[in-house]
Parts: sequence; structure tokens; C-alpha cells
Amino acid sequence: MLEGTKWRQVSWRKGTKGRLTARFAAIRVRIADGAPQRIGSAGAQHMPGEEAWLVGKHRSNGERKYYLSNLPAETPIKVLAGAIKARWICEQAHQQLKEELGLDHFEGRSWTGLHRHALMSMMAYAFLQSRRLAQVGRKKKSLRTATATQSAISAPGHS
Repeated sequence: MLEGTKWRQVSWRKGTKGRLTARFAAIRVRIADGAPQRIGSAGAQHMPGEEAWLVGKHRSNGERKYYLSNLPAETPIKVLAGAIKARWICEQAHQQLKEELGLDHFEGRSWTGLHRHALMSMMAYAFLQSRRLAQVGRKKKSLRTATATQSAISAPGHS
């Protein structure tokens, strides 16, 4: 479906080795996930549901991947690309929740207990993440202060 669509080079964020880019194309489609209906002698067939984005990604190494997104029709392709690439961050957070905070250690038998355990794990993760971000902010601020001080000291006319 995307073969006749214009592919664009999109950069979604800056990485450690520079801008992260790939070629993307996107079109609106209707996915056959609507209510099942009997059509003729066939069994239950799914009718087209709501519109969604079909997004294709070509990387420079030849890898191709395809995604579906329910973002609004007016969403720019750069935002679609950013949302698709944010999936990795979500997976990393889930991995940390399991490894560091015991999200996968619940052994209770009730749905309510599971939800409480998940909620407490996520609250702990949010707290730790806020502490990590505050620490990074302090390091950046002290680095800027040290750089400004160094510049003032080495400026002409200062001894």
C-alpha cells in the first residue's frame, strides 16, 4: 500500500552519535477490525473500522518495518516517527520496572492486588526517575557554571 507513497527522510531526535534519521511514508487506512458480520456463506468477517495511520520505515541498512497508529489524521509525519520510535523508551522503562523494582514478582491471587502492586512499582519508578533527572540537571548546571567561570578567568584583561 505504501509503494506509491512519497517517502521522506525524517529525523525524530538527537542521539549520542548525531541525529537519528530514517525514511518514512504514511497513509490513512481502514483496518478490518470492526464488528464481525456474516457475509454470504463465509463465517464472521470483520468490517472496516476507524481510520488509522499505516506508517512504513526504511533504514539505511535496508531494514523495513511497518506500524499502525491511531493518532489524528492531521498528525505530521515527524510526530508519527517520534511516537513510533518512543516505543523503545517504553520497553526500557518496562525492563527497569521488572529488574529494579520487582514488577514481575507479584504472587498474589487477586486482580486488585496485582493492580496495587503494579501501581506501587510505577510510583517508585516515577520517583527514582525524577531523582535521576534532577541529578542530571544539577550536573549540567554545575558544568555550565564551571565553563562560564573558566571563560571569565581566561578572558583578556583578567589576571
